[in-house]
Amino acid sequence: MKRTYLDYAATTYIDPAVLRKMNPFLKGSFGNASSLHAAGREARFAIEQARIGTAKILGCGSGEIIFTGSGTESDNLAIFGIADFYKDKGKHIIVSKIEHPAVMEAAKKLEKRGFEVSYLRVDSDGLADLEELKKIIRKDTILVSIIYANNEIGTIQPISEISEIIKSARKNNSSEFPLFHTDACQAAGALDLNVKKMRVDLMTLNGSKIYGPKGVGCLYVSKNVKLEPMIVGGGQESGLRAGTENAALIVGFAEALKLADKIKIGESKRLKVLRDYLIKNILKNISRSRLNGNAVKRLPNNVNVSIKGVEGEAMALLLDKYGICASTGSACSSRKLTPSHVLLAIGITPELAHSSLRLTLGRKTTKRDADYILKVLPNVIEKLREISSIKI
Repeated sequence: MKRTYLDYAATTYIDPAVLRKMNPFLKGSFGNASSLHAAGREARFAIEQARIGTAKILGCGSGEIIFTGSGTESDNLAIFGIADFYKDKGKHIIVSKIEHPAVMEAAKKLEKRGFEVSYLRVDSDGLADLEELKKIIRKDTILVSIIYANNEIGTIQPISEISEIIKSARKNNSSEFPLFHTDACQAAGALDLNVKKMRVDLMTLNGSKIYGPKGVGCLYVSKNVKLEPMIVGGGQESGLRAGTENAALIVGFAEALKLADKIKIGESKRLKVLRDYLIKNILKNISRSRLNGNAVKRLPNNVNVSIKGVEGEAMALLLDKYGICASTGSACSSRKLTPSHVLLAIGITPELAHSSLRLTLGRKTTKRDADYILKVLPNVIEKLREISSIKI
């Protein structure tokens, strides 16, 4: 059976061009970048070239790029790093109610350590409540973390407007705080990542969402910002991430980011057509279905719907029997039985949240793939509704 992969928000395959760039460091060029000999210098040069290339795309200095082991680690380093370094300046942070678990769980852990966390409301489309943000920023607020584009419902936040609010708060408080962090893992390859235009202080990226390798991420940290490291030891990555650097993964990340940035305009345009085609026909052909997230301010590859009378897990499992890889929400929490915190935050009932299906498109997705799921999904829903105990 042909596999139809529609879970690109969970992870992507490695682009062949990226793998070719990585191969020398997976084979013969295995030197430790901290070593002084030729093999070490070769690895160091490759890593620094990757850092320069990444910085160019982000519009920042190469010294502001820290390579990590994942997007989750980058989020954690940003949240805990700021909290620990600036705790004498304030112990209040703000995160939106639809953050990735890597930010949400970090925030909850800080609460146990005596920090106060405000969870910013979003509207029914998942857009941050900017008026509330203005009200809840305080003199002791040291960090605001708001995801650039949501991993479940695809809603894109008005980062520039949020930056303006934070800038005004700093001016009113005659302070450098709050700092602004955004998780841009899903945005990479679709949206502008220029940190100077966005006016963010920290930004998270990872390799597995941009057709690069898994196990590598990146955190942009403004030169004016200090962090307390989470991993200590050898002092690598400007002392913020100890451990021997993996040259192959870092080189692969940088190459994947470069390729994604190069084709993002054309690819986003292509994916939007497929996305809207799927949304239109799912809502038309499947009764009691609804779109989750903003219809316009939305990632070009994201389709998230709730379908009454069925369970999301059952949909995903039955679609899998037809060779269709789909998701019920965030891959990082898909094994949990609790309803999605993102869907609950936009006002959906727990029952409807359990009935969600996420289809995310990618470089290999075609019109034929879209037509295939439009053919299969109504039959899947009919079968599940026949045996479902959920009241419609």
